[in-house]
Amino acid sequence: MLIAAIVALGVGTYAMRLGGVLLRGRLELSETLQRLLPMAAAALLAALAGTAALMAGTAFAGVARPAGVLVGGILAWRKAPFVVVVLAAAGTAALLRLAGVD
Repeated sequence: MLIAAIVALGVGTYAMRLGGVLLRGRLELSETLQRLLPMAAAALLAALAGTAALMAGTAFAGVARPAGVLVGGILAWRKAPFVVVVLAAAGTAALLRLAGVD
């Protein structure tokens, strides 16, 4: 059953990609829509990241996880190496949880 689901999702993914290639010449988007689509993708990604950073299931994740995400975000913004960003974010969350701040 799991293999069938994986194959179905793979076929669906490639069908959507093929549809985009085949319809590119037929579908005419307005200039306003062409300008707004990249911003919509960025907004969707930001909403997904915010939800993942703040929620654990249906409840608030506590203070440790958002604090780790904040540290990682600041270091990424300051262009720190990726390994440093990940280790600092994970270390911040782990130390806060160890200290009992959840």
